[in-house]
Amino acid sequence: MILRDPIHGLVEFEGDDQRVVEALLATREVQRLRRVRQLGLTSLVFPGAEHSRFAHAVGAAHVMTRLLRRVRRVEDELPPELRMDAEARREAIAAALLHDLGHGPFSHLFEDVMPDARHHEAWTGDILRDPGTEIHAALEGLGEGTAGRVADLLVGTHRIPYLTGAVSGTLDVDRADYLLRDSHMTGARYGLYDLDWLLRALSFGEVPDSDGGSAWVLAIEGRKGLPPIEGFFLGRHFMYEQVYHHKATRAGEALVRGLLARMAELVRDGDRDAVGDVPAGLARAARGEPVSLGDYLELDDAQLLACIANWARSSDPFLAEHSRRLLERRLPKTLPLPDDEAIWTEAHARACAVAEAAGVRADLTIFVDVARDVPYPEPDEGPGGMWVRIRHQPMQRLGEVSFLLGELRNKKLRRPRLIFPAPLRDRVVDAVRELLDGATAPESPDSRAEGAR
Repeated sequence: MILRDPIHGLVEFEGDDQRVVEALLATREVQRLRRVRQLGLTSLVFPGAEHSRFAHAVGAAHVMTRLLRRVRRVEDELPPELRMDAEARREAIAAALLHDLGHGPFSHLFEDVMPDARHHEAWTGDILRDPGTEIHAALEGLGEGTAGRVADLLVGTHRIPYLTGAVSGTLDVDRADYLLRDSHMTGARYGLYDLDWLLRALSFGEVPDSDGGSAWVLAIEGRKGLPPIEGFFLGRHFMYEQVYHHKATRAGEALVRGLLARMAELVRDGDRDAVGDVPAGLARAARGEPVSLGDYLELDDAQLLACIANWARSSDPFLAEHSRRLLERRLPKTLPLPDDEAIWTEAHARACAVAEAAGVRADLTIFVDVARDVPYPEPDEGPGGMWVRIRHQPMQRLGEVSFLLGELRNKKLRRPRLIFPAPLRDRVVDAVRELLDGATAPESPDSRAEGAR
């Protein structure tokens, strides 16, 4: 199988261990990813961000094939039991392709806003293990027990330990693809880095494990490997700052949060006239009931957008108005807050009072949104994280060798914002002005005026 990709160019899945991709792409569960956007509501800000989880899945599988080629060149020093065989290579490529299989509508947003929603990783495991899915049958067709081994690999359990980190770890094929893909599709160049040289700089090294023994890990080979790995983590940091945590995207997500909360109330009240025909999976999630795998797999972006289009004509004023606001991109306003939780609480209370005085439901429209990130996480103990192998020196953690990443290591960043309806902007700003006077907001010098635009 040969595909053309805007990020990686000509993508080939032609080796014996790569033919797994063709078998898996033909399943309905993988094809569903065409109908789930990779970046949820980000296209409200970056018009080109319309790419799907499907395209990213193919890209991640391609990066895995390249990583496996590199591993084969440098694995001679590994103990024989840790070297890749055809079965392990198939499972690694399958895991890379299928790691996002359980995502719901609007990607992460759906699991964030629905009550007691399961995370997409749990759904992915269910899809792989359920004998009734096409993906399970396709995997088992490659060898008995393959579906279970791929599911285990995705949660960090495999007979080749370093393989789990390559699928989901500090440096993995998931991030390796999505940084480049999201940068290209949004037009924001912050996430670009040198993937070719980064793969070329990978090697193996032996490091202490948590039990007093040792473990073999993928490592950066020499100081020449530092620039590409630094570029990778800096690119990730800049993409979170400029794209993934963009204030307008977060405002759109808050709008959907209130919208779905009101829909859930109406569903629980049995108001069929107001909500119309709601997909079974969405209705069950709204009621806090268990959602069957079949019902969950029927949900995608197209389904949810069709519901929102219908709700724009709802007899319920809140549901109708907020559905129209999303469809017409009339987003809430945001106001940056200092990194002080006491101020967050008071600002939220004052904004809620303004909303209630205006006859607006504060619980559905006023939010303190806190975007969080750790640009470079690095454990203090154990074999996890990234390591650097420099000739004639002991193995060292990346944060100890790289000045840049040493400064970012385990730094917890928070970007708090108050989110509120646009018609209340002036009244909310006046209500919280006293709180913010003299406090340093986390964005621009004139961030209060900028954020409330």
